[in-house]
Amino acid sequence: MTRRIGVHLGTAGGASNAVERAREIGANTFQIFSSSPRMWRAPKVDPKQGERMRELRKKFDVGPLVIHTSYLVNVCSQSADVREKSVAAFHGEIERALALGAEYLVLHPGSWKGLTRDEGLKLAAESIERAIDGLPWQGTGFHILIENTAGAEFSLGGSFEQVAELVARLKRHAPVAVCLDTCHTWVAGYDLGSAEGYEETMKQAEATVTHEAVRVWHCNDAKAARGSKLDRHEHIGEGTLGLDPFRRLLNDPRFAHAAFIAETPVDEPGDEERNVLALKGLMKA
Repeated sequence: MTRRIGVHLGTAGGASNAVERAREIGANTFQIFSSSPRMWRAPKVDPKQGERMRELRKKFDVGPLVIHTSYLVNVCSQSADVREKSVAAFHGEIERALALGAEYLVLHPGSWKGLTRDEGLKLAAESIERAIDGLPWQGTGFHILIENTAGAEFSLGGSFEQVAELVARLKRHAPVAVCLDTCHTWVAGYDLGSAEGYEETMKQAEATVTHEAVRVWHCNDAKAARGSKLDRHEHIGEGTLGLDPFRRLLNDPRFAHAAFIAETPVDEPGDEERNVLALKGLMKA
């Protein structure tokens, strides 16, 4: 099966332009923001953009389309005001994802600072359920993907167990699956570096979130050391992870169904294509 390999892309001139950009750099999947990731309110999607997105993706066989939620959204905030803004903003994210025909919307579970972890988990599930309530997602194939985090203090989702627990709470009420990030996994303390460590990490993933539920892997090398809890992405093969973990992951038949998307730095023109080609080059013929 051909792997789906891509990168996070900008949407200058309209979200649908990202399809052509993906094709130009050799990607067959991609991720975008559906609006500014640093603003609470966003305009609705122009129906023409949604139509063009679908047409171009079908024409060039580019997919899945992954959207990353705004960084402002914190569905387990101790602040009622921030939670209300987050629910409204995430509702808008889901609306735009459905309008663009996205398969996946990635969400960081948020920070529970000022609460207990269990309280944060409960608030996160309630907020996500409220955000999707009344929206026409049934039958679309759309899923919210809960992403694991780097394990910083008060950050929900720093372990596979926490991600699995939130998914379990949501399954009856929302279309939900999982996104795992290689950098986050590594700096949270999981060993992806050695062949033995990789296999043990994948056993833990299967025992918690399950391999089948992992629809997207964010493929990011790391600037920081394993267990550092520092979320700093690096170009593929140039960080503390190196190439071997990505080679293992891309050729792992347990994730043949998943999309592999880089969120690597753009330090100079051509970096997006360079990281896509680096990942594609690790696939065995």
